[in-house]
Amino acid sequence: MLSATCHCGAVTVEIPRRPRRMTNCNCSICRRYGVLWSYYKDAAVTLTAAPGATDDYSWGDKRLRFIRCATCGCVMQWRLVNASPASRTGVNMRNFDPAVVGPARIRFLDGAGTWKYVG
Repeated sequence: MLSATCHCGAVTVEIPRRPRRMTNCNCSICRRYGVLWSYYKDAAVTLTAAPGATDDYSWGDKRLRFIRCATCGCVMQWRLVNASPASRTGVNMRNFDPAVVGPARIRFLDGAGTWKYVG
């Protein structure tokens, strides 16, 4: 397991393995958040925080919840609103030390236009 915290340490996220690839998306929310996503099954990701230590944000069709620390604001992950253990979730790899993440291919997703990978 690999773990990371938000900036203030109130929220911890654990993932089962290093990412094979990460996604840099340019949609309106990802661009503003400055995130770098890696995807895992929802059941494989553990987010640990005291009650009230996280906040979430949904917009548009409200299918996704962006979960962040209520204190420092670091975005930790996105989850489907109606998630199941088999659902895919995105983990913000910017919270992890680069040495822990290791080498991984970064793919660019045109979320602002075509919703296709462009690199």
